[in-house]
Amino acid sequence: MKKISVQSLLILLIGVFSVISCNSDRLEESGAPQGESLSNKGNQTSKVAAFGKNPLSIMYVEVNSNDIREVGKYKLADGRQLFDVAIIFAANINYNTSTQKAYLSFNTQVTNVLTNKDTYIKPLQDKGIKVMLSILGNHQGAGFANFPNQAAAQAFAQELADAVNTYGLDGIDFDDEYANYGANGTGQANQYSFVYLVTALRDLLPNKIISFYNIGPSASNLSYNGVTVGSKVDYAWNPYYSTYSAPNIPGLDNAHKGAAAVNVNPSTSSFTSSSTVNNYAQRTKDDGYGVFLYYDLGATNIASYFSGATNILYGQNTTYGDGTTTPTTGITSGATYQLVSGTNGTSMLDVLNAGTTDGTKVQLWGSNGNTAQKWKITDVGGGYYKLQPLNAPTKSLDVSNSGTTNGTQVQIYTDNGTNAQKWKITSVGNDYYTLSPAHASGFNLDVNNGSATNGTKIQIWTANTGNAQKWKLVKL
Repeated sequence: MKKISVQSLLILLIGVFSVISCNSDRLEESGAPQGESLSNKGNQTSKVAAFGKNPLSIMYVEVNSNDIREVGKYKLADGRQLFDVAIIFAANINYNTSTQKAYLSFNTQVTNVLTNKDTYIKPLQDKGIKVMLSILGNHQGAGFANFPNQAAAQAFAQELADAVNTYGLDGIDFDDEYANYGANGTGQANQYSFVYLVTALRDLLPNKIISFYNIGPSASNLSYNGVTVGSKVDYAWNPYYSTYSAPNIPGLDNAHKGAAAVNVNPSTSSFTSSSTVNNYAQRTKDDGYGVFLYYDLGATNIASYFSGATNILYGQNTTYGDGTTTPTTGITSGATYQLVSGTNGTSMLDVLNAGTTDGTKVQLWGSNGNTAQKWKITDVGGGYYKLQPLNAPTKSLDVSNSGTTNGTQVQIYTDNGTNAQKWKITSVGNDYYTLSPAHASGFNLDVNNGSATNGTKIQIWTANTGNAQKWKLVKL
């Protein structure tokens, strides 16, 4: 065997290290990506084991119309939370036609949840539930699969990471629907864009969750030059409700996939029946998939609906918390109350001119003892109440046309049981409460501009901590 001198050995080692350095994990800054060998994320087994429950139960919540805190009310019989992850649905990837760049956008309801994280997000996290933000296309041509180069993908990944860090979130979910690729002069999907995006986000958020709702052009572009999306994301699942079909994600094992897709909202066409849910639960268990996906949780107690699946998956029934935000002083269902505004501590929620017809506006007015200022409050289930003025007992406090924009007028309308007439009453201290309509959980009953002038409009407005949204309930 030929001996190698010390000098030769040093030269050889330098050469080896040079090769390693030249081939280190790197993505080239160009419109057409160069080859790369990117490091895989950490041990996947730990991703499931860390939750202490297998499979994981995931719930998407449409925060435009539902309260994400409902996720925390469902528990297994042994006291563990049913849901391991709650997903805020959804923020958007939008497109700026002036700068020709994609950017992250939040609508009013998502903004409310994020900016009031101590109200909506932290209570779930305190129960051990991870809270993620789903990102959805918005018909503007911007999507995850058509970034023109690595720099553009990295810039959007930075916006996502900033949102996670700013609002204390546990991760990002990608949903490549409604992008309308090609709109506003944007490009079509390419092979490398989504790989760039998830790679950049994983580098920025090494310890957060990244998931993929396996749909859209991104689902057809899951690898590039040996780099797989599955090596960067933690979980992926079937996006087609009331079906059972595991996604094919290169680099992702079954323990981190979900084949079952369950829609829990019975008012939708893709609602999943109890028998189907139970069937999917058994198949998930038999097939060894690590995720069980649910969508569209509302305010109604559906613990019995979940129990069939949870008995199969975890050997436990599902229970529901008290489901109410009744103040600690107690609301007596069927009793009569006056609602005193926090704007001045004396003015009342009042029916304009003591009207009795549908669409009569409510307003702020000084206390006068009129029945138009007295409200019968009745528990309607799920933590919600209806409020009926004594001057028009067949009417209920109602959000005009079920509106969900700031400034929508509040009125009285024939009692009809819709969500625009159901109000969640929440204590905010000092004997004051907020009232939030069931159809628009991110909004509260509000006095326009916080004015105490007689006749001031009563509306809904994005939830905040101002006195214009505080009401004292005085039992008569």
